[in-house]
Amino acid sequence: MTEPATMKRAVAAAAVGNITEWFDFGVYGYLATTIEAQFFPPGPLAQVAVFATFAVAFFFRPLGGLFFGPLGDRIGRTKVLSITVIMMAFGTFLMGLIPSYATIGIAAPILLVCARVVQGFSTGGEYAGAMTFIAEYSPDRRRGWFGSFLELGTFVGYAFGATVASVLPLIFSEDFMSSWGWGIPFLVALPLGIVGVYLRLRLEETPAFQTMLSESEEREGTAIKENFRLIFTRFFPTFMLIGGFVVAWNVTNYMLTSYMPTYLETTVGEHGGATIDPQTSAWLQIAVLWVAVLVIPALGRLSDRIGRKPILWVGAGGLVVLGIPMILLMQNGSIPSVLLGLVLMGGLLICFSSTGPSTLPALFPTQIRYGGLSIAFNIFVSAFAGTVSLVMTALVLETGDLLWPGYYLIGAGVVGVVSLWFLPETNGRPLRGSQPSAENEEEARELSRAAG
Repeated sequence: MTEPATMKRAVAAAAVGNITEWFDFGVYGYLATTIEAQFFPPGPLAQVAVFATFAVAFFFRPLGGLFFGPLGDRIGRTKVLSITVIMMAFGTFLMGLIPSYATIGIAAPILLVCARVVQGFSTGGEYAGAMTFIAEYSPDRRRGWFGSFLELGTFVGYAFGATVASVLPLIFSEDFMSSWGWGIPFLVALPLGIVGVYLRLRLEETPAFQTMLSESEEREGTAIKENFRLIFTRFFPTFMLIGGFVVAWNVTNYMLTSYMPTYLETTVGEHGGATIDPQTSAWLQIAVLWVAVLVIPALGRLSDRIGRKPILWVGAGGLVVLGIPMILLMQNGSIPSVLLGLVLMGGLLICFSSTGPSTLPALFPTQIRYGGLSIAFNIFVSAFAGTVSLVMTALVLETGDLLWPGYYLIGAGVVGVVSLWFLPETNGRPLRGSQPSAENEEEARELSRAAG
């Protein structure tokens, strides 16, 4: 059993890291045109360079997953998560201190890439570790509810970052924002990271990890090597199943949160579509994100009642059916039409976001849960999702076809449908290889009676 007060602290400690991570994504996405002007020489490829720099972090996420994931299975979740959250916050903080291209020339984009590398490497151990952390603390019958708060942190962080990035230009002059005011949102990340470290260091290790340590006293020497072998042999089918799930989830995620701001504000107009006012577009997207914050916990609670897969089927099937219509809605310059397109995409996304944190950790046993999840999650995110903005920008620029985001979403939906076909239902069941987890004594007695 996990005491309610401890559970609340565990959820807060895990969620604050996601808030820190996605605060940066929100700021970067909504200040993309400002970053383009600050760090790159003017030219037709400047926008591609902005998203290429964004994608750089994703090339280092698998390395972070390979390093921090197995380490978390060896020395513990809380220690590794304390390291990753402060590294991530420090990388974001550094971005706010880099001088512009006009001041230091080519050193500006180089330093920006270095900061993104730090962010990417640390994030490789952050998100999967936070999923593991909450899942191992949660009672079996409420894992969907508690896990949903991790993604609530994601949307709060992104919406907060996008809101800050949109409000500052309304408060301060254009000269102030172009000189150094644009860096203020990035500087906020460091205090958030310090709060995250404080919350995480106050918690003990998860019950599942402590049980594993008590049952296995010899975890020296070849432990990490043995875990790698298990991940890529016995649990390789699980590894691939998680990969397909991650592709459907995160292609939708990065399409909405990273590419849509630029698509709606500039790309549609440059290729013959009708646009709406950039400020209006930004506020519509922010409104959708804040509504998602309210809906995600409700879907998480629902998944504890009806199961994860019914909600996931809506998300994956919806991408296949609505991929093209969503994008068409965003091209006619009508505010209601654009809002409807964003709401549909956001609704499909939260089908994954509300259930993913409770579904994926349940597929690996405790011994390799952090490592297996970190490696699988980050390899597939980096290969297919983190590059969405770069790939979409290049494809639309090359072909002039504004429907490429729709094609990409359909492909992600097909991958999700195939993965869900083989995905086991994890609702209400113990984590793989773990003892049942109860919320209170009454539930514990009920589980004991059911077990005979």
